[in-house]
Amino acid sequence: MPDLGARAEDEPEAPPAREIRRAVRTGARRVGRSGTVQRIRVLIAEDDPVVREALSDLLSEEADMDIVGAAATTDEAIDVARRTKPSVVLCDVRMPGGGGPRATIEIRQLAPRTNVLAISAHDDRTTVLGMLQAGAVGFLVKGSPADDIVDAVRRAARGESSLSTRVTGEVIRELVGQLGVRDHEAELRRRRADLMRGVVEGGGITMVFQPIVDLRTLEMVGVEALSRFGGQPMRPPNEWLAEAAAVGMRIDLELATARAALVGRAQLDAGMYMAVNLSPETAVSPSFPIFMSEEPLDDVVFEISEHAQVTDYEELNAVLQEVRDRGGRLAIDDAGAGFASLQHILRLAPDLIKLDMGLTRDVDSDPARRALASALASFANDIGAGLIAEGIETEEELDTLRALGVTFGQGFHLGRPAPDPGVTLRHSGR
Repeated sequence: MPDLGARAEDEPEAPPAREIRRAVRTGARRVGRSGTVQRIRVLIAEDDPVVREALSDLLSEEADMDIVGAAATTDEAIDVARRTKPSVVLCDVRMPGGGGPRATIEIRQLAPRTNVLAISAHDDRTTVLGMLQAGAVGFLVKGSPADDIVDAVRRAARGESSLSTRVTGEVIRELVGQLGVRDHEAELRRRRADLMRGVVEGGGITMVFQPIVDLRTLEMVGVEALSRFGGQPMRPPNEWLAEAAAVGMRIDLELATARAALVGRAQLDAGMYMAVNLSPETAVSPSFPIFMSEEPLDDVVFEISEHAQVTDYEELNAVLQEVRDRGGRLAIDDAGAGFASLQHILRLAPDLIKLDMGLTRDVDSDPARRALASALASFANDIGAGLIAEGIETEEELDTLRALGVTFGQGFHLGRPAPDPGVTLRHSGR
């Protein structure tokens, strides 16, 4: 089949319509089919009316194909595809309004069963790869023989790939290379998921417990459970949580660490509590009610960080009400680190507020930190919440916080994390 003509200045001049129609009819006679196979519904998206008519003439001669629409712009192609749900869209790469890549992406979103077959006068690397990366199943260069066009449409209807013989070897090599990279990335992701699954299901999680102390009596009132991961590679807990999120297993890992932490409750004296970290995402997940039903929550405090994003406070508050009904409590962590912590406090009404260690550090010598700690102590008292200062590391910080009315505290000066809550109790205090 001769060139199906280009219309841009940098493309070859289109042959007369009469010649195109003659070639179409000749090609149609060569490749025409008969029979009762399932019909292929084709949408032709091409802004050049000569090329659009030639393609329509060619494909309408095929016994197994119906032309369900034609479009001259990207927006029109998307709209017609949405309404007709064609089997195949024969899509020009450089239509007005965003071109083939945009049309391909949006058509695939609106009609997932529709396959896009790209057609262009250009066979360069950027054009071909751009369309294939957008989701086209094949690429034809204008001027391809009629047999090749009809065959490519049939292959596209079956979801099979096809590339014009004029696509360069360089592009083929790059496509093969990209497939290799994708296969490699998929294998790495699978291995990462297997590693995380092994951690979640039975290995690699250990817990340590840091005492939380009443600053008035220096007696321990509870512990915060801190996770440690022994798997390879060695990295801090926040990186393990980020890795779990990357493979879709953050909720599983959070709940696994919470279960590992609650095993240590048996070693706590009566009246003491255990604080466990919890993200809003995990709290509103379908897995959290199962976790809550496993054990009583009378001595459990769930800590939600200032850094955790809450997308729906009403939904989270409904879950937290069930936590409270079961005897549990809520703490807002890292208060004072940013505006989000104040939002959490106002919207979630916590039982405990944890003063960020950035405000605790040097509170004895920094008037600004001291003023903010004093304000938060007064605020916590007014709303009936306990205030816990994190990261207390010196005697001077301790004395200042006590003088400001901060009720509770934790930090290396009061007790370091230890694997046994009972041992932590015996070594807490001054």
